[in-house]
Amino acid sequence: MAEIRTARLLLRPARVADLARIHAIMSDPRAMRYWSTPRHATLEESRDWLRSMIDAPPGQGADFIVEHDGVVIGKAGGYRLPEIGFILDPAAWGRGFAREAVEAVIGFIWDNHPLPALRADVDPRNQASLGLLKRLGFRETGRASATWTIGEEVCDSVYLALDRPAGV
Repeated sequence: MAEIRTARLLLRPARVADLARIHAIMSDPRAMRYWSTPRHATLEESRDWLRSMIDAPPGQGADFIVEHDGVVIGKAGGYRLPEIGFILDPAAWGRGFAREAVEAVIGFIWDNHPLPALRADVDPRNQASLGLLKRLGFRETGRASATWTIGEEVCDSVYLALDRPAGV
């Protein structure tokens, strides 16, 4: 998979050497508040998660590690397209990195995958992610209750879609 460079970020394939930074993010309760699994309690959980990202079959996904100034700050992309997602270290929040990364990933997907649309499933309490996706052109397609159980918490879903632009 290719690398993507933006004004401030490098989006690249995952590496085994990313484990410490990925674990720091995936074990952080703030970062994982609205993720689809509980925060990682062990390094082994993060290792398995990272390994699945590294070993994803070519052509099925477009998932990238996000770096800023040489430091891993998260991941953005689609592990199993057409669904996309992103997670950033809370230390990187509020600086426009998520928008920059997700915009770059969307462009990469349109250029490299013949999908009619992208999808996202977001916890309705995650107003920051919902706002970002809507600013990027995603539209709400539905809502459902009790779609995820994370630990002992039952969570709902807001479904969003972004249609492929005409001529792309």
